[in-house]
Amino acid sequence: MKPGLREALGARILTGDGAMGTYLYQMGFPVGVSYEEFNVLRPHVIEDVHRRYYEAGARVIETNTFSANNESLSKYGLDNEVDAINRAGVKVARAAVGADAYVVGAVGAIRAGKRKNIRTAQLNQSFHQQMSALLDEGVDGLLLETFYDLDEMLLALGVARKLSDVPVICQFAVEKDAVTQDGIPLADAFERLRQEGADVVGFNCRSGPNGIKRAIDAIGAEVVLPLSVYPNAGLPDYVDGKYMFTATPEYFAQSARNFVDRGARLIGGCCGTTPEHIAAIAAALDGYVAQPVQAGPQPVQVMESVSVSAAEPAAVSVSDGEVPSIVETVKQRHTVIVELDPPRDLDIRKFMAGAAALKAVHADAVTMADNSLAVTRMSNLALASLVQQQVGIRPLVHIACRDRNLIGTQSHMMGLDALGIDHVLAVTGDPARFGDLPDSKSVYDLTSFEMIRMIKQLNQGVAFSGKPLKQRANFVVGAAFNPNVKMLDKAVKRLERKIETGADYFMTQPVYDPELIVQVAEATKHLKVPVFIGIMPLASGRNAEYLHNEVPGIQLSDEVRKRMAGLEGEAGREEGVRIGKELLDTALKHFNGIYLITPFMFYDMTVKLTEYVWEQTGR
Repeated sequence: MKPGLREALGARILTGDGAMGTYLYQMGFPVGVSYEEFNVLRPHVIEDVHRRYYEAGARVIETNTFSANNESLSKYGLDNEVDAINRAGVKVARAAVGADAYVVGAVGAIRAGKRKNIRTAQLNQSFHQQMSALLDEGVDGLLLETFYDLDEMLLALGVARKLSDVPVICQFAVEKDAVTQDGIPLADAFERLRQEGADVVGFNCRSGPNGIKRAIDAIGAEVVLPLSVYPNAGLPDYVDGKYMFTATPEYFAQSARNFVDRGARLIGGCCGTTPEHIAAIAAALDGYVAQPVQAGPQPVQVMESVSVSAAEPAAVSVSDGEVPSIVETVKQRHTVIVELDPPRDLDIRKFMAGAAALKAVHADAVTMADNSLAVTRMSNLALASLVQQQVGIRPLVHIACRDRNLIGTQSHMMGLDALGIDHVLAVTGDPARFGDLPDSKSVYDLTSFEMIRMIKQLNQGVAFSGKPLKQRANFVVGAAFNPNVKMLDKAVKRLERKIETGADYFMTQPVYDPELIVQVAEATKHLKVPVFIGIMPLASGRNAEYLHNEVPGIQLSDEVRKRMAGLEGEAGREEGVRIGKELLDTALKHFNGIYLITPFMFYDMTVKLTEYVWEQTGR
């Protein structure tokens, strides 16, 4: 007879299962439907997914009931089917697995996004209804997952404890590098959960393995309960109309052992993971003995600020027609554009100091992403205007298809024109559901191709609707280029199509291999528009592994990963700058356009690389 789940967690490491929703999506089932209703309508499909995870090695299987509460089901008209859907979810999971597996009832957070202000009484009723059905059907435990709010987690845990003494696993959705949950230190949040009866605490969703490892390290040795971790398979990419994840099963295998070293007792996967990821985890943990790891919070890295006044701010537009565009400039000499991330809060001092420091070393433009990775940041339009007026350096703003419909996009472009901001980069944008507001919706009224064409249409004085605009805009429109692909020739064909659409220049994803830089130069030498080769200095060994394994469109060479391995803090940044200079040595021979990307707002790194460009080119 197998031990109970609580006893099993105390005796050995257990492998959990992987994603249900994203896996069903990969199987061809559309978004916008209730996957939980499949427990009733398509039980054979759900049973097959459970069986695949069980056969891969998972011995803790979640029911397909994450959103099977009356609040979530009501948008499909299924609020009267809560009991039936949850009970069916347990039965389907039981039918798919052997007697050595544990079936836990999955209960997701309710108070998020549009339901942020739902009343406590409603939450209590919803959790009570769902958990009662799961418990009545005989689950081995409950898994409370993807919670953002400690108070909601405590409420759900309280309901569970009133209904049953089964093991309860509590998992927060945590952002990369987060050290608090809902404003409370993670260690304190976990202690509160322990006091209220949680058996296991941990993390799932929102972050890949790297982000969760950092969160655990930030807590240190203060957690007294077993840990559970269910990371995403890195960050999603939107390719040819489909979401795709980049983290490989091999990376998950390595990460699983690192999690065990940090005290994890239950390890599975969340969004983007598949039976292949779970099989890799199970194999990696077979007979593995935990190794000691240096725990404790990582030091916060602080940058010296640079006074904005040191940049000799000029309250005049640099886009008034008197200054050559970057396309004109790059045809004459080496040209450097540097990316700075807009802040995620209301404090712009560090951003403005970075822009001033780059102005002081004669960077040609500061480029700003448009809520990259679908994480909410300050408007790049507002920052572009401030940079232009107060610092006197050219702003280059990214425009994402994700966030605005046709009306909003044209309005946005008209505003940029009125402000004299005429350099833009048209990008698709990372999917909204994987950002910090997962209830938000991606718009995608336009593809990047269509956006380029319609922005260039504004240059003809014609609105998106076809109506005249009385005068012409003067936008210089760039497009993104990812050279880190297996079929470079196909990627270049895509560039040719973008040129036909109206692209004036290209900015690449970061490249970390000198040989690839040469290959890109050879593959694009026939293009009639300039290419700005992307170089992002690495900040640490962990940063290198995160980028390589979890961020779409970025691949590091084995040599670079080896050089960065184990380096942190100042030592990591110094090595990252050295590698950046070596890459520049190759890039400057083949490209006039250099695109430097600032990691974590460590703008002193891109300042050094900008200075290095001018040292090597004699400007």
